[in-house]
Amino acid sequence: MFLTRDYLYNLVTGKIKGPQGVFLRGCLFVLSLVYGLVVVILAGFYRMRPARFSAKVISVGNITLGGTGKTTLVEYLSAKLSSAGNKIAVLSRGYKRDSRRPGAQGLGDEPAMLAKKLPLVPVIVDKNRIKAAQAAIRDYALDTLILDDGLQQWKIFKDLEIVTIDAQNPFGNYRMLPAGFLREPLSALKRADIFVLTQSRSGPELGGLTAKLKRINSRALIVESRHEPTGISRLDQPDELLSPEFLRGKMVVIFSGIGNPDGFRNCVCGLGIKVAKFFRFPDHHDYTQADILRIIREAKENNLDTIITTQKDAVKVRELGIKGSAILVLEIKLSITKNEAEFNRRLLKLYSF
Repeated sequence: MFLTRDYLYNLVTGKIKGPQGVFLRGCLFVLSLVYGLVVVILAGFYRMRPARFSAKVISVGNITLGGTGKTTLVEYLSAKLSSAGNKIAVLSRGYKRDSRRPGAQGLGDEPAMLAKKLPLVPVIVDKNRIKAAQAAIRDYALDTLILDDGLQQWKIFKDLEIVTIDAQNPFGNYRMLPAGFLREPLSALKRADIFVLTQSRSGPELGGLTAKLKRINSRALIVESRHEPTGISRLDQPDELLSPEFLRGKMVVIFSGIGNPDGFRNCVCGLGIKVAKFFRFPDHHDYTQADILRIIREAKENNLDTIITTQKDAVKVRELGIKGSAILVLEIKLSITKNEAEFNRRLLKLYSF
């Protein structure tokens, strides 16, 4: 019981009350102090002599666990820099992948999604990013490497450090792992050159977050962005994009295994679609046929004929080969809503001599 993901999440977020909850959170807090000290020592040590490469290195990372929109930003950067004539490769760890298996399971869901979205950009998967960078430079004529989830890659020198922050839940409870969601102390944000606020909506909370980031790192550019739907595709016909208008007002089932499931739900509801049931799986979930058949069965039992999932989940589900499922995929893109011109200027400044 105490080792389950849901129990730990409820414990850390304070949903488990009483003496037991207080005691266990105290234990986690002590562990978080040890973890934080180790992280600071390792980061300082490895950053003393980082590996340098002939190509420019752009890091896209975050300081918290969970989804903050890193991968969609990597897609945005790759497309923009490629269109400007730069030769790009994306380096990814391929979290929770199984290299012994084919397809998305062997590559990882996020790298597989990027490879589909960016067919002309090499996506290299290796938990050893230095080895991956060396292979990319050796095998391709590159001028740019993009590190997906690169903030904690202390062994590599970065020409540009971009940190994505979920504007709706930027730092959780402000505690380090395992007592909270921070992967590094907030002081690590001093290394950032650019903050990209995702899921941003104007209001006093956003103003407070911006002021806090400026206090931590006054030199970093702060950019606001949103994830915007571009349409809906069928799981078995991914290249045919449909307008989401045909689903407006319709009751649907949705499912996801991503770091920010509420963001997915909000995106669907923002299109005027009504969510009758939401199946939530852990981030990077390894789907089985039984998972999908259960979703289809429960949808039919509730007289619901439309099921929607995310781009990231679709790359794994598609390979299960379930026929006649009529699962739809919400296609999204990252759109910069504030300071786009300055963001682009800083990107292109990397290549000025």
